[in-house]
Amino acid sequence: MEIVVQWVRTSWTKRSRGGEAAARRNAAPVGFSLPSMAPSFAHVVRMHERDGFAPFDAQEDVRGISLQLRETDGRLRVQPRLEPLFAMPPRPRRPPAVRLAPGQWVRWQLNYRFSSAAGMQDWSYWWDTFNVAYGPVEAQVFLSQPTVHVDERGPLR
Repeated sequence: MEIVVQWVRTSWTKRSRGGEAAARRNAAPVGFSLPSMAPSFAHVVRMHERDGFAPFDAQEDVRGISLQLRETDGRLRVQPRLEPLFAMPPRPRRPPAVRLAPGQWVRWQLNYRFSSAAGMQDWSYWWDTFNVAYGPVEAQVFLSQPTVHVDERGPLR
């Protein structure tokens, strides 16, 4: 069965924690139309504060994406890996993996916080959204409501 992966990463610094910059960041999409892709590739979209959160997309081998994907008994088991662990905000407990039936898709969101070891640089942040569909889908699928939504974002301070 076909597996379709889209990974959206929004990144920023403390400069976008409030005001107009935060409003632009929060308005950034979490799903995009899919380009034509070869099987086993993921659609990767990056948006960064330095570019005004304009999307830049590429295609990457799905095996290089921080996702655990496993097909068993006619379903797809999906769970993002938490990387890097030192950048996690406090999270009570990880939710279990999602098991998708053919025709379903999940939107899984995580966030991260970083600082330099010496405290010399500003804080920086990531917001990752993994959109994963099981089975053939239309190019606009990730612009609609997901079958399952997992919001694993924690407080960033």
